[in-house]
Amino acid sequence: MTFSEYQKLTAKTALYKKVPALKKIGTSIYPVLGLAGEAGEVAEKVKKMLRNDNGIITKEFKEDLAKELGDVLWYVSQTASEFKIDLDKIASGNIEKLFSRQKRGALHGRGDNR
Repeated sequence: MTFSEYQKLTAKTALYKKVPALKKIGTSIYPVLGLAGEAGEVAEKVKKMLRNDNGIITKEFKEDLAKELGDVLWYVSQTASEFKIDLDKIASGNIEKLFSRQKRGALHGRGDNR
């Protein structure tokens, strides 16, 4: 499955687009807020693995983390869709940027445009 295919499939599950309050203020806010929340849940899973399991990565932890990462991916996909950006283009553009930075020795540093 490509990212573009995934993006089209996730759109079929985007029930938030029918919420009356969001129709008034714009639906793009919903996936952005959801992305922030789900990223926090990923961080919480890792924090609790460190605290409760002494940093041991169990099968259960990996399964739970994969579910949360899936939720992050869904919200990334919907955020991209809201702003009419193809997820394949985001992924390929990101890889190009990273390899360019690596080639120039600029993976470390400050600022977005290094």
